[in-house]
Amino acid sequence: MLRGVDVSAYQSSSYSTAGLSFVFVKATEGRTYVNPKLAAQTKRARDAGLVVGFYHFLWPGNLTAQAEYFLAKAPDRPGDILAVDWETTGEGSHASNAEKDRFIRKVKELRPKNRVVLYCNRNYWLNVDDTSYAGDGLWIADYVTAGKPRIKAKWRFHQYTDEPLDTNVANFASRAALRAWATVD
Repeated sequence: MLRGVDVSAYQSSSYSTAGLSFVFVKATEGRTYVNPKLAAQTKRARDAGLVVGFYHFLWPGNLTAQAEYFLAKAPDRPGDILAVDWETTGEGSHASNAEKDRFIRKVKELRPKNRVVLYCNRNYWLNVDDTSYAGDGLWIADYVTAGKPRIKAKWRFHQYTDEPLDTNVANFASRAALRAWATVD
């Protein structure tokens, strides 16, 4: 298991990279928000030699516009991982299954040199999702023992705590194996 974190504007741009193999950085949300620390948090990860991923917090509606907005802001670098964060918005709504699937497919179409994964919590995966479509992999949030999420689906990343920040593991034997998987031919 590899260790990693995910960061957003709530975290410092000088987060610790000790012992990490990867980081996911929040890039965008909806069609108007960009993480003001995106460049600095990305530089921190790249300077440490980590595998880098970016995520977009998905809102219902305007899926093509959201995908284009996300990709206009997230660095365009083969081997980076792209993720959609599918959960309840601050307004209490969420994108539908069809919207989530359409967003993932659009991002894969627009960035064929990047893996695209779905991030959601255990409740969404078990009780909201009805398509089981996660693009190239599932990134599941379930606050239990690292690497032992309570789901039967194959997962690539597991967020197992949010203290002191969102901490994850990846189901790869080495950083080289993760980097090889993330590199799409």
